[in-house]
Amino acid sequence: MATLKEIAERVGVSISTVSRVINQNDSRRISEDTKQKIWKAAKELNYSSTGRTRSSRAKQAKDSSSLTKSAVGCILALQDNKYNHPYFSPIIQGIEAKLLEKGISLAFLHTQTELHNEDVFNSMLEVPNLQGVICIEGLSNDMFKRLKERIPFIVAIDVNDVDIPVVTYDRVAAARMAVGYLIEKGHTRIGFIGGVGLSGSLQREKRYSGFRRALDEHGLELQEQWVINANWDADESYRKMKGLLDLPERPTAMFSASDMLAIAAMRAVTEAGYSIPADMSFIGIDDIEFSKYTTPPLTTVHVPKYEMGYAAAKILLDSLEDAYPFAFRMQIPYQLKQRDSVSRMQ
Repeated sequence: MATLKEIAERVGVSISTVSRVINQNDSRRISEDTKQKIWKAAKELNYSSTGRTRSSRAKQAKDSSSLTKSAVGCILALQDNKYNHPYFSPIIQGIEAKLLEKGISLAFLHTQTELHNEDVFNSMLEVPNLQGVICIEGLSNDMFKRLKERIPFIVAIDVNDVDIPVVTYDRVAAARMAVGYLIEKGHTRIGFIGGVGLSGSLQREKRYSGFRRALDEHGLELQEQWVINANWDADESYRKMKGLLDLPERPTAMFSASDMLAIAAMRAVTEAGYSIPADMSFIGIDDIEFSKYTTPPLTTVHVPKYEMGYAAAKILLDSLEDAYPFAFRMQIPYQLKQRDSVSRMQ
């Protein structure tokens, strides 16, 4: 059976345009000429609108008489630890809180790793009346494509996708603010701790980009030997920080793209006999619960995790009742949390 994608390629329009025509969705103006071409291609390709496509299931969701009968799931870009993660858990709490206001609970919570198992992926799609999914952080392009073809409504958190609603915060600007704070305190020798994203390149990671931009704006030179790619792993941050401390010249401050990486690196510094912040200052991003209990308490950028989850769930629930006519990005504000891990240079 033909797919919406094949019709779109035949006519030379987007899949969403084909979907609107097939489902007689008039939320956007489409010329009569384009409509005729789409219907002609659908006929030539023997397309059946009874197929289990995203658009047909979206119409089913729209026509559903009871919102509470809709099933909603969540997918995390995590390897493991999905139930007790210091960054993702508050997001999930926000999602669940908003869903419960409508009498809905999460039908499933899967990691991307789990969904690489075809049996798990297919079982997820067979959840009765599955109408929406919230994706937290980036999934592989192939997995995102498969989800969008099969699930009526998708909302994402911290994802780059122009076709679906996204809730996020400005990671580049947040990193710039954090590094700018270090520079305001007189630090000019600043290192970085972080990891790569789906692109596989540290250069394209947004918090690293913000770090670089802040250095450039203040005329500071990047020292590659002070850049730690910890692959978002706390153990690796700890090990590589110990190696950095053996360098003949060390940074006076470290910007970490996540609090967990900062906390692990701070342990390496204190175990080596150095003092924080007298010998080395630290600033992170996330403001996880643990960060205020480190020694000293970690200065960081507060990211409203619970609020992002709550907003994403609200957008999804709104979509189930009346779909938005276009995709959009909602940026949540962040703020600096000044604690005791940054000293002023003399």
